Amino acid sequence: MINNVIIKIVDFPEDFAAIKAIRITVFQEEQGVDPALEFDGKDEISQHLIAYLNQQAVGTARIRYLDNKTAKLERLAVLSTARGKGIGQQIMEKALEIIACKNIQEVVIHSQEYIKDLYEKLGFVQEGEIFIEADISHVRMKKKL
Repeated sequence: MINNVIIKIVDFPEDFAAIKAIRITVFQEEQGVDPALEFDGKDEISQHLIAYLNQQAVGTARIRYLDNKTAKLERLAVLSTARGKGIGQQIMEKALEIIACKNIQEVVIHSQEYIKDLYEKLGFVQEGEIFIEADISHVRMKKKL
């Protein structure tokens, strides 16, 4: 894991151009996700994180509060040039810190199946069977705070 990563909390629409660029690259160009699914109208009501490496925006995630007890972590994306350095894990750890400060009791994610090990390392537990979302295998995972 590298240490020179800076993770900022940004509110919509501040820095949204950088967030959008990362998500278009990862989800649409690499994974073929439909733009209508990716940009679902929920960014405006979410809290966003951006990871910077050498002043370049390389990763993002969003936190959506489903109710006063549950938050959902979504849209974790790290550019291919910055993967394998622990940046996704650092974004998740920061997001979990932010959520814990709000007295939220549970965090849920729909993890792409291939990356669920990252979430398990952070204490998430798989719930239920694999399902397809945006033509990609996912698993629902949950963590109690």
